[in-house]
Amino acid sequence: MLETVVLKTFDNYFSANILLSRLEANGVRAYLYDENTVTIGPFFGNAIGFIKVVVARPDAEAALELLNQFQKDEDREAICPQCGSTGFLPTASQSGTNKVTAMLTWLFSSYAVAPETVYECESCGFTASTPPDLDGENSNR
Repeated sequence: MLETVVLKTFDNYFSANILLSRLEANGVRAYLYDENTVTIGPFFGNAIGFIKVVVARPDAEAALELLNQFQKDEDREAICPQCGSTGFLPTASQSGTNKVTAMLTWLFSSYAVAPETVYECESCGFTASTPPDLDGENSNR
């Protein structure tokens, strides 16, 4: 029987599957435990320990190194191509399309439609449809 080690736990399947894919792309075989149970009944998460990303014991050290590298990459901040600031926030676009969609949804529907998201620099107000790259480049100027 394959002996496994829990690498990390998640309360949602999006993040768990992203880590699973990144590990497998780097040659580490990983598995998800309890994904279906927590996804279908999130209230069970606390009782069973949430979604677990597990790896084989011989791969645990390599997987932990990759996990630490992924975290370092996430901690880097995007740089504004206009002012050099690192503070970007995802916000709802103020476009006319969003306003019309919101009004029609409110009038004729029972569910909310997600607004278009843009990324706005906290310092200068620069906006882009995707977050700027870590080196400050952005093709959405």
